[in-house]
Amino acid sequence: MKTSDFNYELPPEYIAQTPIEPRDSARMMVLNRVTGSIEHSNIRSIGDFLTSGDLLVLNETRVLPARLFAKKIPTGGKVEILLLKKVEVQIWECIVRGKGLRTGIQLLVNNGPEANILAELGEARRLIKFDYPIDVLLDQIGNVPLPPYIKKPISDPERYQTIYANQPGSAAAPTAGLHFTNKLIDDLKNNLIQFCTLTLHIGLDTFKPVTEEDPWDHEIHSEWCSITQQTAQSINETKRNGGRIIAVGTSSVRTLENAAVENGIGEYIRSFEGYTDLFILPGYQFRVVDGMVTNFHLPQSTLIMLVSAFANREQIFNAYKTAMECNYRFYSFGDAMFIA
Repeated sequence: MKTSDFNYELPPEYIAQTPIEPRDSARMMVLNRVTGSIEHSNIRSIGDFLTSGDLLVLNETRVLPARLFAKKIPTGGKVEILLLKKVEVQIWECIVRGKGLRTGIQLLVNNGPEANILAELGEARRLIKFDYPIDVLLDQIGNVPLPPYIKKPISDPERYQTIYANQPGSAAAPTAGLHFTNKLIDDLKNNLIQFCTLTLHIGLDTFKPVTEEDPWDHEIHSEWCSITQQTAQSINETKRNGGRIIAVGTSSVRTLENAAVENGIGEYIRSFEGYTDLFILPGYQFRVVDGMVTNFHLPQSTLIMLVSAFANREQIFNAYKTAMECNYRFYSFGDAMFIA
């Protein structure tokens, strides 16, 4: 297995630059991982592929407005700061863009505090200390970051949030969930489809391609996640009763499978809170997830490796080839896949 095995060519015109309206009008490719067959549908019709007693698992993380604009003191040089992870109350690991951003440089955030670069962490990453905690100010001084392949601004920042997002902490949205509306969820519940939630705060490293020749040499990014006792109970009861666990998004997949690994033997999962560095590659034996709703992922990313582990590489790459032939939209604002 080589990283290059997960590469493919995608002409830029296939990358969705704007969210589709309404949310639940996205197309959905249905891949049967037993037979390899492909059907073409839409997200509104996902209920046609579910059974009473199935449980959909949603990641309720919310994207932080973590993109800040600043200037250097005293020169006034322009700086862009992207908050990645809070290390202490006033200290954040960040990505910065600008010139001469060395240790000791002072910054002034637009409409916000002064800040000091404490350390250089490699490439564009810096450790920055703000004059005072900025969490409560982010809604006033911050902007929602979009993935680097989206070149057009969006008029409504809420379109890069799921409708059920209520746990702030992500640098990127769990994009499979962007397709769901309140009406769609209500319709599914009326057909006895169950729902539960968990949280995984997605980091920007999710967009980074694997560069090592052997993917096993890649150091997977660590992300904070949480599963409540109530969610763990719902998962375990569904499995015992013969229902399927349908993860909405790869972040939900990773959280659920991490909980199973942490649990060891016994029930399928237990409640969990902490960081996961679970790297799911082909050959991984899934213990919880029976199906997933996901989008079409970047080449050589950990996410395309994950879906290739759930189905298999040949099925996934055939599905992606078919998606291009049928003009599906790719990546964060793109169309959906349902793999079961």
